[in-house]
Amino acid sequence: MKKIIKTLPLLALLIVVSSCSSIKVAADYDKEATFNEYKTFAFFKTGIDKAEISDLDKRRILRAIEAELLAKGFTKSEKPDLLVSLFTKSQQRVDVYNNSWGYGGWGWGGYGGWGWGWGGYGGWGGYGGWNQPSVSTSVQGHLYIDLIDANKKELVWQGMGTGYLSRNMEKKEARIKEFVTKIMEKYPPGAQQ
Repeated sequence: MKKIIKTLPLLALLIVVSSCSSIKVAADYDKEATFNEYKTFAFFKTGIDKAEISDLDKRRILRAIEAELLAKGFTKSEKPDLLVSLFTKSQQRVDVYNNSWGYGGWGWGGYGGWGWGWGGYGGWGGYGGWNQPSVSTSVQGHLYIDLIDANKKELVWQGMGTGYLSRNMEKKEARIKEFVTKIMEKYPPGAQQ
C-alpha cells in the first residue's frame, strides 16, 4: 500500500506533463472558395500588428507560417492571392488538488507563462500531509491563423491551435513551429483526409 501511495505523485505528474504537451487544432473555411487557385501570399500587416504578442514571438510565428506555405508550393508576392493574418487569445486555469494521500512535500516549478499568455504549469506547491491542497496554474494559449482572399477581402480559411508553451527559449521556438505545422496541416481543406 505504501508503494502505491508513493507512486501516486509520479503518476499525477506524468498525466499533467502528457496532457500539456498536446496541441489541439481545428479549421474552418468557406466552402465556396477555390483553394487550388491560390498560389501567392503576403502577410497582412494591419491584422498582425493588432496581435497582442511580443515582436519576437510574432517573427517566430510568421517565419514558421512562411516556411509552411512555401513548402506547400506558395510564393511570397507583392500582389498576393492570399493575405495571412494571426491573432492570439489566452485564458488562465487554476487547479486545486487535495493531497489526501499524505505524501511528504514535492515540488515542480520549471514552467511558467511567457509574453503573450502561453505557458505551462506554474508550479506544484504540495507541502505534503493530509488534506493539504496543491495548486497549479497554467495559461492556455490559442493561436489563430487567418487566410484572407486578397481580391475579395474576405476570410476564406481559419486554423486554430490550442496548447501550452514553455519559457525555455529553445523549447518555445520549437513549440511555435509545432503549433504552426499542426495548424497548417489542415490547409487546404480536405488535404489530410
